Amino acid sequence: MHRFFVPPSSFKGSMIHFPQECARQMAQVLRLNPGCKVIALDGSGREAVVQLDNLSSREASGIVLGWQKNEREPVLHLTVGLALTQREKFEWTLQKVTEIGVSRIVPLVTRRSLVQQTAQVLEKVARWQRIIQEAAEQSGRGIVPYLDQPSLLRDFLLLGREFEIALIAWEGETGRFISRVVHPQDGKNRAGLLIGPEGGWEKEEVEQAEQAGWLPVSLGKRILRTETAAIVATALLLDRYEANQSGGENEQTVG
Repeated sequence: MHRFFVPPSSFKGSMIHFPQECARQMAQVLRLNPGCKVIALDGSGREAVVQLDNLSSREASGIVLGWQKNEREPVLHLTVGLALTQREKFEWTLQKVTEIGVSRIVPLVTRRSLVQQTAQVLEKVARWQRIIQEAAEQSGRGIVPYLDQPSLLRDFLLLGREFEIALIAWEGETGRFISRVVHPQDGKNRAGLLIGPEGGWEKEEVEQAEQAGWLPVSLGKRILRTETAAIVATALLLDRYEANQSGGENEQTVG
């Protein structure tokens, strides 16, 4: 069934009235009809099975047949500070880290990022939010990751105090890996992750991060593109928790 995030105010008892943009997508893009069933999500982690009873390109409504808990959200609440890059690469990365399971994304201005002032990208935030929501719907998420306003690196570093785990991916680190510093058994489930720009972090930025409590980690011997590093690091972090949750760390390799 197709999935749609809607404001909680869309629900009125056992009825739901979808926003116009949802109605337009249902009618014109997906070619749905009255009687079709869809999933409506209120952003709280719950989802409703809905049978459409009225549908046009301007309005859509339906009957809530039942509620269920979304089971696809990771136990780790992961905030990613993502250095701003070329528009297409940045938007693609937003989509992919949302699919993987991040909870919060903060666009960052760093010394080597292509954008050097947060004001340069403020008008893009609404577009980025749409990309994130669509990725969350497509991947079966129960929430839409929160997108912060663009921030300077020095301001984001201060958030390290909020995290139980604060990591900065850096090609200059060669001996410390995510698998060696992240232990889900400790019960820590709030993490922050820093991903640098295309030109990499400047040494002084890494030193500033360390002083603020961030721990440099390696993603391997190869030099990764920014978008690749974001995917690899978020996947490694979330996999540590999901494997632990399912008992995967106790499995033995066969062969």
